[in-house]
Amino acid sequence: MEASGAAAFWKRLNELYEKLISIVLILALLIVAWYIYDAAYVYNHTLDKSVKGYKPVPGGDNRNTADSPITDDMVAWLTIDDTNIDYPIMQGRDNTEYLNTDPFGQYSLSGSIFLDSRSSPDFSDDYSLVYGHHMEYGKMFGAIDDFLDEKYLKAHDHGTLMIGRTADRSYDLEVFAALSVSAADKEIFQPGEGWDARRFIAARTGLELRNQRILALSTCTEGDQLSRLVVFCYILD
Repeated sequence: MEASGAAAFWKRLNELYEKLISIVLILALLIVAWYIYDAAYVYNHTLDKSVKGYKPVPGGDNRNTADSPITDDMVAWLTIDDTNIDYPIMQGRDNTEYLNTDPFGQYSLSGSIFLDSRSSPDFSDDYSLVYGHHMEYGKMFGAIDDFLDEKYLKAHDHGTLMIGRTADRSYDLEVFAALSVSAADKEIFQPGEGWDARRFIAARTGLELRNQRILALSTCTEGDQLSRLVVFCYILD
């Protein structure tokens, strides 16, 4: 009787162990499924190509653009040739307004490309700062990583900045540098202090900067909340 009781005890223990393992595996599968769903949701809700239907054309018929559902906070349109960077630039009352709001004023995890609230909306400042989320597959400012490769930068060094909803003015952009910096580097993230930014960029790159306005494109880096990737462009007059 004692032996059979022990056998029954161990059998029951094994059954409980197997159930526990099954529960752990099911939980693990549920977690994986959630991450897959979450990634797919964010990807599918990232600003899609439909927004490009409202891209202004310099000197063209922009009636559709002027009456577009993009909110009146649109201040410009940014394009970097042969990349996924081709978006309206928004500007909110502060730098949180468009973190999770798309250009149509709707909630979106991917937010918008937006101009620092301290910058002049006509980009007349010596140094203007634009932000965008770092998204997968090169969406939004996820393409900025590639500019850290000098060969890639030289092959993708041209873009366009169109000011206003109807491209009242249009400027060529020349990408000239890309840096990984700290979020604590105030010289980069104080757009009103253009000369401080110039000194910082020159010191870090060894370049002699031209006397032209600078547009900085900033995004976060994966897995590091304290680091930022920044691409610098000349606004060509």
